[in-house]
Amino acid sequence: MNDQFDVALHDEDVHAEIELSSDLMIAASEHDGPLSEAEIDQILGLRER
Repeated sequence: MNDQFDVALHDEDVHAEIELSSDLMIAASEHDGPLSEAEIDQILGLRER
């Protein structure tokens, strides 16, 4: 039987975005006060320009 709602979905970009969002939420929940822009950039793996 073929279930139309049983769809395997795999999207690397969406997975990466969810992982980054999760990392930000965890860091924010462990931090006293708001994260600075530099802290957010570090969590996201951005380098200084």
